[in-house]
Amino acid sequence: MFIYNIQIKKSQLLKIILILAAIFLLVLAIISAIRIFHSAFQSSSSTCLPQQKVVQIDAKNYTNVLKAVHENLPNYIGQTIQFEGYVYRVQDLAQDQFVLARDMVIDSQMQTLVVGFLCHTKKANNFNNQTWVKITGKIEKGDYHGEIPIIEVQKIETTEKPSDPLVYPPDQSYLPTTALIGKKQS
Repeated sequence: MFIYNIQIKKSQLLKIILILAAIFLLVLAIISAIRIFHSAFQSSSSTCLPQQKVVQIDAKNYTNVLKAVHENLPNYIGQTIQFEGYVYRVQDLAQDQFVLARDMVIDSQMQTLVVGFLCHTKKANNFNNQTWVKITGKIEKGDYHGEIPIIEVQKIETTEKPSDPLVYPPDQSYLPTTALIGKKQS
């Protein structure tokens, strides 16, 4: 059995502590720099996306776009979007309103929650609940129990229910920026 008797002087102990603290701060600075450059790269690369007149929303990006628009409404006002869903109404909606909805899976037992954009059109009464439609419309600021985006419908037509009508919660690629559907042109 070996026994070591190490004697460390106070000056040596202080140097060791300072060296360890310097290494810790250096590692912390490197991690911070990587995060800053990574987020700056994502922001700058998102502005390189081509601006589209009509943005197509599909099942893959549906909840990401929904979340982005709700969280950053001023950035999206005036943007034209096109997407599919089913007509869903609740009792306190006006006659010319409905939610263009999709069912979002919320757990592993396939329980769902209705999510979607509130839509406004004079043709709303022409479509029954649960009717699948495709709309094209502009995002506007509206009020429904608080400020929310409302889609002013420009075009609406019936469509077939997709083979997989479900959507899934926003993923890790969600960016609360205009990267998903473009920024309002000034």
